[in-house]
Amino acid sequence: MRTGGVRLKTIFRCLIALTAVAISILPSHSSAQALRDRISDLFIFGPGQAPLFLAGSGDPNNPASLQAHGLHFIPSSNAENASLIAFISDALGASVANIPIGSTSGGETFRFEGGVPVRTSTSAGPIFAERAQTLGRGRVLAGISRTGFRFATLRGVDMGNIDLTFTHQNVDFPGCDTQFGADCSLYGVPVLENDAMDFHLSMDLDVRVTSMYITYGVSDRFDLGLVVPIVQAEFRGESDAQIRPFGGTTAAHFFAGTADNPVLTAHRQSLGSAGGLGDVALRAKLNLRETPDASFAFLVDGRFPTGSEKDLLGSGKFAGRALVILNSRIGDFSPHVNAGYLHHAGTQQNDAVLGTVGFDDRMAESVTLAADLVTELQVGDSKLHLPGLVTYDAPFRRTLTPTNIPEIRDDIVNGSFGVKVTPARNTTLVLNTLFPLNRGGLRPNLVYTAGIEYTF
Repeated sequence: MRTGGVRLKTIFRCLIALTAVAISILPSHSSAQALRDRISDLFIFGPGQAPLFLAGSGDPNNPASLQAHGLHFIPSSNAENASLIAFISDALGASVANIPIGSTSGGETFRFEGGVPVRTSTSAGPIFAERAQTLGRGRVLAGISRTGFRFATLRGVDMGNIDLTFTHQNVDFPGCDTQFGADCSLYGVPVLENDAMDFHLSMDLDVRVTSMYITYGVSDRFDLGLVVPIVQAEFRGESDAQIRPFGGTTAAHFFAGTADNPVLTAHRQSLGSAGGLGDVALRAKLNLRETPDASFAFLVDGRFPTGSEKDLLGSGKFAGRALVILNSRIGDFSPHVNAGYLHHAGTQQNDAVLGTVGFDDRMAESVTLAADLVTELQVGDSKLHLPGLVTYDAPFRRTLTPTNIPEIRDDIVNGSFGVKVTPARNTTLVLNTLFPLNRGGLRPNLVYTAGIEYTF
């Protein structure tokens, strides 16, 4: 009983220390503006203006007939333009919150037989997969890790080479048919509806995550865990815009200047950083069967919306997963399979079917090699909506593609390769790389993780 009390006090102290470290390393915001707003800045051409508002056309000194043209591209007037901007910002926000979490039970695992601990594993375990073995009654795993990555592609398109085309609002008003001598319900009547705004975007989003975690063996078959991530995100973006008039001698849409001497190009830059608490995770694992050759377990975890959605530190919604875990052991070689389901409560991310297959192998007395194929397969049609082809009816029928981002599934397939090194008893160093094997969704070229764990 006394030993149990000491254990609980130790765990309590670990939790206090974990919280204190989290608070001490919380970085401050670089500005009062939220990081998500920094993305919108790439589409704003003047202080206090709405995205895509054309200050040149909308200048109050212009005739009233020309002022209205300043509003014809803004997202509130054109659903397709709103979809393009929302797709970019939602993809960035949702992907930062989907940070991978490491295994719940690294190092050696035990069960008690007649009060004597019996080892149930030989290797130090996988890194981004789960094994069925639990820590053992009263044992504690505490650790800290650092994960870093930079988003490189969006559905296979280089983040520095994204093309968007914003289209004109379909204008129709009383007397329009008479004024222009044609049916204004047709897209392309009047002719100025054929004007378009081309954008070239270059964006960088660097993310660093410091995760502090603790897992406690409630019994020989049941573990509880807590993960507290501190997220730092830095955004840099540039946009080059070009208005493409369809025809005519007098410009109707321009960023600055006059109708006779219009400025048809614009350049924007946006910088920002944010840091703070990410989405905290709680995990529980139940070992259902344990034999010398094979083990079977069930794991559930939930990520709670504790991170700021506006600063791209969290998803803003709950996410939970359930996994079935099966692993076997052939000497020091331990293959494993994880299969399960991921549920996102928000409107920006799809649920996913999860599958991981791999192995961990004790290569030497203090070195474990871990390799995995990690998949997350989208359920249903993507919730990140891109506008479809834009069809013009006049002066001749044709279509326009609004972006070079393809309409594909956001399936995620990653490879994971790393090592665990045990330099001293109960202490494990973790080094791992995670790399994409396909290009669905918003992806980095490489995710690195380094950490240290202590078991007692």
